[in-house]
Amino acid sequence: MIFKIPFIAILCLFLNLKDNQDSVYYKEYYDTGKIKSEGWLKNNIKTGYWKFYHENGVVSEQGHYYNGKKEDYWYFYSKYNVRIKDGKYENGQMVNWWLFYNSKGSIIHKCQLTNGVKNGYCLKYKDEKITAAVRYSNGKKIKEWTSFSSFKKENKLSDLY
Repeated sequence: MIFKIPFIAILCLFLNLKDNQDSVYYKEYYDTGKIKSEGWLKNNIKTGYWKFYHENGVVSEQGHYYNGKKEDYWYFYSKYNVRIKDGKYENGQMVNWWLFYNSKGSIIHKCQLTNGVKNGYCLKYKDEKITAAVRYSNGKKIKEWTSFSSFKKENKLSDLY
């Protein structure tokens, strides 16, 4: 019994190392010699953490891939290193809440997405305060509230979570 645990641990380590041998760290460059993208490839398919760069060397986007599709939380930046948007991917599609920012990095709107389409609420911001709201169903506008106070009269704030 005592020998079974180390044997299982060694077997798991061996299988994990064998699995990692199929992965390579890949870098692509612009013609200028500056880095364009970098991340892991497994059987020539993007996997794990990746970074992409603007031609000036600033990160343009970063996040994870699974089987060649964007997964989990991703961040996007302008060539001036200001966040443009961020949100979650599932199976390569934008889902859940996404945040969108202006050129100064302040939030301007926040939208619920399903498979990359507005589906739920979009909240509009000014000076980091909610000023209006719109309800979408499969990309079609259902209703718009021109003030957050009018939105609160008809909706529960828990709908925004």
